[in-house]
Amino acid sequence: MKVVDKMNTAQKAGETFFSFEFFPPRTEEGVENLFDRMDRMATHDPTFCDITWGAGGTTADLTLEIAGKMQNMVCVETMMHLTCTNMPQDRLRDALDKLKEIGIQNILALRGDPPKGQENFEAVEGGFACALDLVKYIRSNYGDYFGITVAGYPEAHPEVISDDPKAMEEAYQNDLQYLKKKVEAGAQVIITQLFYDVEKFIKFTKDCRALGIECPIIPGVMPIMTYGGFKRMTGFCKTHVPKDIEKALEGIKDNDEAVKAFGIDLGTRMCKRILESGTPGLHMYTLNTERSSVAILENLGLINKTQLNRSLPWRQPTNERRKAEQVRPIFWANRPKSYINRTSDWDKYPQGRWGNAKSPAYGTLSDYQFMRRHTSSSKRAEKAKQCWGASLSKVDDVGKVFVKYAKGELGMLPWSEMEGFHRETGSIQDQLQQLNLQGYFTINSQPQVNGAPSSDAKVGWGGTDGYVYQKAYVEFFVSPEKLDGLEQRLQQQPSITYMAINSKGKVRSNVGQSSVNAVTWGVFPGKEVVQPTVVDPHSFSVWKDEAFQLWTEDWGNLYEKGSRSYKIIQDIVENWYLVSVVENDYVHGDLFKVLLGHVSPDDKVEEVAAAWNPASQQQEPKAASASQ
Repeated sequence: MKVVDKMNTAQKAGETFFSFEFFPPRTEEGVENLFDRMDRMATHDPTFCDITWGAGGTTADLTLEIAGKMQNMVCVETMMHLTCTNMPQDRLRDALDKLKEIGIQNILALRGDPPKGQENFEAVEGGFACALDLVKYIRSNYGDYFGITVAGYPEAHPEVISDDPKAMEEAYQNDLQYLKKKVEAGAQVIITQLFYDVEKFIKFTKDCRALGIECPIIPGVMPIMTYGGFKRMTGFCKTHVPKDIEKALEGIKDNDEAVKAFGIDLGTRMCKRILESGTPGLHMYTLNTERSSVAILENLGLINKTQLNRSLPWRQPTNERRKAEQVRPIFWANRPKSYINRTSDWDKYPQGRWGNAKSPAYGTLSDYQFMRRHTSSSKRAEKAKQCWGASLSKVDDVGKVFVKYAKGELGMLPWSEMEGFHRETGSIQDQLQQLNLQGYFTINSQPQVNGAPSSDAKVGWGGTDGYVYQKAYVEFFVSPEKLDGLEQRLQQQPSITYMAINSKGKVRSNVGQSSVNAVTWGVFPGKEVVQPTVVDPHSFSVWKDEAFQLWTEDWGNLYEKGSRSYKIIQDIVENWYLVSVVENDYVHGDLFKVLLGHVSPDDKVEEVAAAWNPASQQQEPKAASASQ
């Protein structure tokens, strides 16, 4: 979707929007860390995120790769910078064709900086010398497919800034006329260069409007994070810094925390003034960090970390091919990127109901980033070793890791792409701890929910005017000996359905192979019942291959093959079962009492354990950043 359309929709609704900018890191480890950060920041529901092209066009291929994953894996509307630097028309055409192929519709068209080692910008043979020509090229060759954003300069372009007031005014007016030409050629949004004098931005906006430029003009806000970084950026961009800001920074320049705190306070005050002037949104230059930009938006009331803002229980794709997708199996709840990767070749995606998962087939996972997320580099492997153990002497050592994870003392396991738990899991955290203490190694779960408002801070989704429901669900690894006793208890509970499968494909279950069980659904005015999460036997059989493989590919990768530690992991893979259990009575059932052996066949469960129910108070989670 074009960001200009999202901006216009937000403006009509009277909503303030915001966005984040990132740049391509120089190392593979940095790229992986950036995706982790993007994942967290995407939960705040930015209107879009953009990724830069890199100084002198040096990161073109990496920018394309990152942009594709932002759009299709992180599932955030993505804008990619595209510059003229070192880009003849054939390379520009290749980049634009690639963007269409991966479903990206938004471009920030720029001239770009001179190539490294050159003082002045010169167009390469067959290339363009300015952003205006690039905008014209995109429009003439791709019609209305792309939404085009261009840069605006509240203080004029750095190359024409001087100390001569008369020359500066002339340069500023020329810049405005040039900006108007870019808009007339097809640009639909303007994002500005960084500034620290808010009144200059407000004047710039008024001057643009006076010239007849009516498109959204969004301020580029760069929080001050370090004194050195601030001086470098303002020097490079020739940015005017008000005297009071210079004076305040001078007194704290050797105190990094004080500088960062000042930057957050200044950024908040700047943005308040900007928004009060009538500006509809903010674009945050994050410099690939999270704290300052998020803190400013929190101070402005644009982010509330205690509230969920999601249209479905899982983050909905922004790719046009998947925008109508409404249903997924629960098994990949903690590994959504893996699921997206394995279903990327599907021609159609389930809408309303799950249907037949056997056609089309799931793809295989060949990308090590999906199978060795925590051990793909030496730094990550070291961190994983600190969490999961430098060595293992017995299965109990593995169990202790799962118990610590359930307590929130560890932040990662191979079966999750995120750090810690989902927010809703706090209500069943004690029960998960008990399960892991008894040898049931949990990797996925959800509490039962009976008619919670769709605006609920922990389990809500779909808007503010509906009600949501969940069946209690737990997924875990267990030894065959423990499964024998558990299976007897499960078979005595008619409201419980389960599937157990080992790595060789042996199944123990009380459901048919074609049974599809909706475990999450919502009821909203004027709509059919929405059921976005299901348990499906065929998908579970596919998932088990991935789940068992993660033992050896991620955790086992920490140890030498043939070592005692590796053999313990290998024994679990070869002999244990992966089990999926659903309590279908979402009103009176108590799945955890059954799993823990606290219920006899004749018991009537009076209390609603770990469920949101209008007739009872919602349980508050224990202090935990976590949930499965």
